[in-house]
Amino acid sequence: MKKSLHVISFDVPFPANYGGVIDIYFKLKWLHKLGVNIILHCFKYGRDEQSELNKICTKVIYYNRSKYVNPFIGDMPYIVKTRNNEALLDNLLLDKHPILFEGIHSTYFLNHPKLKNRFKMVRTHNIEHEYYKNLELVESNYFKKYFFRNESDNLKMYEKKLKHAQCLLSISYNDYLHYKGKGFNTELVSAFHGNDQVNIKSGIGKFILYHGNLSVGENNFAAIHLVNHVFKYLQIPIIIAGNNPSKELQKLCSMYQHISLKDDWDNHTINNAISEAQINVLFTFQGTGIKLKLLNALYSGKHCVVNNKMIENTGLEALCHLSETDEMCIQQINLLWQKEFSNEDIKAREKILNEKGFSNLHNAKIIVDLI
Repeated sequence: MKKSLHVISFDVPFPANYGGVIDIYFKLKWLHKLGVNIILHCFKYGRDEQSELNKICTKVIYYNRSKYVNPFIGDMPYIVKTRNNEALLDNLLLDKHPILFEGIHSTYFLNHPKLKNRFKMVRTHNIEHEYYKNLELVESNYFKKYFFRNESDNLKMYEKKLKHAQCLLSISYNDYLHYKGKGFNTELVSAFHGNDQVNIKSGIGKFILYHGNLSVGENNFAAIHLVNHVFKYLQIPIIIAGNNPSKELQKLCSMYQHISLKDDWDNHTINNAISEAQINVLFTFQGTGIKLKLLNALYSGKHCVVNNKMIENTGLEALCHLSETDEMCIQQINLLWQKEFSNEDIKAREKILNEKGFSNLHNAKIIVDLI
């Protein structure tokens, strides 16, 4: 008998072109491969309905996210109270199938009395209150800074409502330890991604790459830091790729002939650049969750130079070159710039990625067993 599952997505998960929806889309794809009937519920706020989702889901239902909600009234997080469509509850009550809430964002009905006897799982994409606190720290706009602070406080209080789920699916070991320590029943289910196998070109690459969604304050902040403290001291071709870079980052990159800023690349072009780069530089000042760009770089890129917050407690430490200071980062890049990435390096990386539970099949099986 086929298993059925309701999945509530905080956004339309196709195209899979940013962290959260990449995890959701490839999770859906692999659950479908394992024979699960998926009833997908999507909140819309800027992304169109996608026929591609009908290929992997039995049914797809779309809901409008509430637009005119004051984020500063009440103590419910804005990301939750704007996803409160009553039609969603009505559709969940049409059967008794298990429910997977994707992100705290989608949990408005988690503790609803009518869902009391249902098997419910919550996919935690981050420790959300820490994530928003870090967004506040790197934000310069006063209004946004205040919003992030308020949202962080509300999310910290709201976290206790996760007790109404039978299981949390944590995306990283650090997050697993956090929720386990709070007394929640928690499974470690690493991020789903678009890589079915390691596909790395051996040899020597052509440039250094830093990439990320530059409209996210943390990524833009990291890029500015790298230019100011690392990249400007190198005489090596460097590419920074990502959409919506700040004017400060644009001005900064224009000062150096060896640094190129690419803000118009699509997913295919960025993935190709990951493969062609000699070194993928991956820095973060945000230690929650797991960075999908790290997994993409490990599956298809050569050398990876990272800071500790990018890899701490991931199990991926042996696959990366750790640089805890800017000086160390400069030294690592200079050492690796002409170092060939061999077939032996590729085999070692594939072995560790499989052993540490980063394959989509491994993680899909955990969810299937739970439901």
